[in-house]
Amino acid sequence: MARKNPFANVLADDKPEHPQPVLEYAARGASKSILSSIGEMASRADKLIEGETIVDLDPAIVDVSFVQDRIDSDEEEFAELLAAIQDHGQDSPILVRPHPSTLSRYMVVFGHRRLKAAKLLGRKVRAVVKEMKDAEHVVAQGQENSARANLSFIEKASFAARLVRLHYDDDNALVLKALGIDRATLSKMLSVAALPEKILGAVGAAKGIGRDRWYELKLLLEKPSHLDSALSFIDGDDFTALTSDQKFNALVARIKSIKKGPHAQSASAKRSWAPSDGALTAEMTSEGKRFILAIKAKEPSAGAFGDYLSAHLSRIYEEFRQDATSTMNGD
Repeated sequence: MARKNPFANVLADDKPEHPQPVLEYAARGASKSILSSIGEMASRADKLIEGETIVDLDPAIVDVSFVQDRIDSDEEEFAELLAAIQDHGQDSPILVRPHPSTLSRYMVVFGHRRLKAAKLLGRKVRAVVKEMKDAEHVVAQGQENSARANLSFIEKASFAARLVRLHYDDDNALVLKALGIDRATLSKMLSVAALPEKILGAVGAAKGIGRDRWYELKLLLEKPSHLDSALSFIDGDDFTALTSDQKFNALVARIKSIKKGPHAQSASAKRSWAPSDGALTAEMTSEGKRFILAIKAKEPSAGAFGDYLSAHLSRIYEEFRQDATSTMNGD
C-alpha cells in the first residue's frame, strides 16, 4: 500500500537557501520541549532530508537499524507496498547513515520495508545518505515512526523501552523528543513494555489494540495466578491459530474468566488462626508466589504482635530452612 510521500520537499524546485537543522538534541543537548502533534513530527521528518541528494544503493550493503521498531510484519500491508513499488517505483527515499563500525556499508535510519521490497524486487533502493551519531539516529527514527499510522501502540511502547535502555541521558528527554510524548505517556508505555517477553511475542503487534486496553492487560497480569494462567494459555494450539488482535482479546477474556468463574476461589487458599486467649485473629492467604498475613485485634496487641514477628523474622526463617532441610534429608 503506497502511503503519502513524507519527503515530497526533496523533489521541490524551491529549496531553502539556509535549511535549519532538525536535530536540536545534537546541537543543544537534551531539550525539554515535547513535540505535540503528528503533523509536526511529519514535518520534522520531511525537513531531515530536505535538500539532500538522493542516490541509488545496492540493498546488499545496507544493514537494518541497531534499534528495532516493529514487533512483526503485516504481510498484507507489505504485499500492497511491494506491488505499488513494483508498478510505480519507489516514490519516497529511505534515510541511511554510513555504518558506524563497518566501512563501505550503510545503516537504515528509517525505511526498512522499502529496503526489503527493493531486495525482493532485485532493484537498487533510493536513499538519502546522512552522517549521524547514534543519538541523532534514534531521534530521527523515532520522529518518523511517530508520523506513521501503521505502527501499533505496543510497537511504539517497545521501541520506547529499547531507547530508554540505551540510556542516552538521565531524564529520558531524548526519548520524549524522539517520540513526541509526555512523561506520563512514557511511563505507561514502559510499564506495558515491561510485560514478559513471552506474552508480548505471542500476542504480536495487535494493531487494533490501543494504550488503555494494553494497560488493562498489564494490571490484570500483576496477579501471579493470572500470569501463570496466561503463560499456559498462550502455548495452546487454539491461541496460536488466531490473528494478533484476536490473541489479545482472547487472552484478556481468559484472564477475566478466571476472576468470574465458579472455581475462582481455588486460585487462592485462605485460612485463619486465633490464640487460646482470643486476644487477636490472623488471616492467611496463599496466592501462588505471594503469601499474605493479616493480624486483627480490638486491643493494640495486634500491632505489638506484628512488631514482634517483624523483629524475629530472621530467626523464624532460619528455623524454617533448617526444618525444610531436615525433611528433605529424611531426618
